[in-house]
Amino acid sequence: MAALRAAGPARILLLFLACGAHGLYFHIGETEKRCFIEEIPDETMVIGNYRTQLWDKQSESFLPSTPGLGMHVEVKDPDGKVVLSRQYGSEGRFTFTSHTPGEHQICLHSNSTRMALFAGGKLFNSTCMALFAGGKLRVHLDIQVGEHTNNYPEIAAKDKLTELQLRARQLLDQVEQIQKEQNYQRYREERFRMTSESTNQRVLWWSIAQTIILILTGIWQMRHLKSFFEAKKLV
Repeated sequence: MAALRAAGPARILLLFLACGAHGLYFHIGETEKRCFIEEIPDETMVIGNYRTQLWDKQSESFLPSTPGLGMHVEVKDPDGKVVLSRQYGSEGRFTFTSHTPGEHQICLHSNSTRMALFAGGKLFNSTCMALFAGGKLRVHLDIQVGEHTNNYPEIAAKDKLTELQLRARQLLDQVEQIQKEQNYQRYREERFRMTSESTNQRVLWWSIAQTIILILTGIWQMRHLKSFFEAKKLV
């Protein structure tokens, strides 16, 4: 289940469920940035794998991008602190562990302006030209969260586990992830309850203030009318 919402110029924010693996692709231009919001429990590992493709006008298809083209990945926690900020190649993998539960922002953008070469005595930006020629850069992104980040065949070979032991290990990891998800849901519920109570309290005080203002306005109107009638000698 995903929801799309904007967060400033040239940004797309996608909200994903925290548990599971998410595979998608998207198109960006030279200066564009794509940001994804991932709801992650605390102390949970996240692995992202990506690869880029450039649009080839002659073959009218996406081809593997040049090695010089890279992607910059930046991850921020719910408090806005930078968890990861690193430059990668045209195909790579990034990993981080959450320490604060909540919405983590994962942003990617290309470094196409940094790749240049000399041709015929002139300086050209090869990846920039490729981007503007086709106008498209396709990025394939796969995000894995929690126990989905574990490579169980590698774990079984390393620890020499039987099939039954490996299955037990998988179940234990799943139970641990479920506990983290439950703790995160309780955390969200507590925050929602605090927000609701705060909103109800503000509404109550606003209603009391409105009532006081109406009473004072009524008293002022009655005194004003009384003084008006007395001045006109009507009473």
